[in-house]
Amino acid sequence: MSKVLEHYHYLHEIPELGFQEVKTSAYIADQLEKAGLKVTRNINNTTGIVAEIDSGVPGPVLALRADMDALGHIIDGVPCARHTCGHDGHSSVVLTAASALLQEGTVKRGRLKILFQPAEELGAGALSMIEGGALDDVEMILGFHLRPLEECVVGQAVPAVLYSACSTLEATITGQPAHAARPHLGVNALDAAVQAVQAVNALHLSPGLTWSVKATRFLCDAGVTNSVPDEARVVWDLRSQENGPMTQLKEQVTRAITHSVAALGATAEVRVLKEMPAAEIDDEATAVIRAAIVEVLGEEGALPTRTTPGSEDFFYYPVKRPGVKAGFWGLGTNLTPGLHHPDMRFDLSSLEIGVQIFKACVRKVLG
Repeated sequence: MSKVLEHYHYLHEIPELGFQEVKTSAYIADQLEKAGLKVTRNINNTTGIVAEIDSGVPGPVLALRADMDALGHIIDGVPCARHTCGHDGHSSVVLTAASALLQEGTVKRGRLKILFQPAEELGAGALSMIEGGALDDVEMILGFHLRPLEECVVGQAVPAVLYSACSTLEATITGQPAHAARPHLGVNALDAAVQAVQAVNALHLSPGLTWSVKATRFLCDAGVTNSVPDEARVVWDLRSQENGPMTQLKEQVTRAITHSVAALGATAEVRVLKEMPAAEIDDEATAVIRAAIVEVLGEEGALPTRTTPGSEDFFYYPVKRPGVKAGFWGLGTNLTPGLHHPDMRFDLSSLEIGVQIFKACVRKVLG
């Protein structure tokens, strides 16, 4: 069994949620140290890891990034963690590439940093790594993601994947309790929440913008059926292809919620549960990735840039550190039936292709 598959099978069996990747982090750090890399654990007092290969020769500082966390699911009524977004594959590829790059003496100038970050699914892992100083000296950072079958197949890769900005808003809507026989003495929070959903659905932004907003959770339970409920909670998922419109969208959604519930005498407290920025891709980094893909897969294997409504906290790296050149690519894996699906699966042979593409990227920058 190849090294990348050995790592994958081990990590796949120990899925852990964001900031709880204790076993995952320990395994990765142990393997890196065993391979001879310098390793720093517990970045920013979390499970984050930074490993390094220093050539001892002046030159650029390049970083490779992988995420480690699994997703929470409820399977047959039982809550569990499961790798349904491929982060076990990401970590396996970058871990294998890092070890090989040291053994093969690929880094001839500058330094290579390898980041294993926690909590991508929470939208907080990249920020934690930044706060822990992992990016302070980095000039270019490269990341990747397994792609679904409909986007590209095994033997293909996308040099640049343009992710969307995402924000998750939760509104706690407060009314006034009353007996159901005397509803005029209360304020029905359920009615107000329904009004808020309709108000948000009626929003209009410029047709030139790519955006969406939809309610994804609605919770209301007074505990009995003959009382007017005094509290409801609604969650909305907001998406935008660019960061600027997301700010406008959040403002309009918040305004629609607060004004619509106020018309019924209720109040709303709106808070952000999670958000991730839209992609900010550097042309030079993308050129490096494309050249590496062509080297490994040939010209026919390099697909055009793809846009996705999905989100990725990787892009906090260039957003929070504007001088950092960021590149993010997609690996064809024949992944079905889809990311985050509890039965997600993909062709494991694609992982070795990912290793070779990352090795080629490093050769082109630090070789």
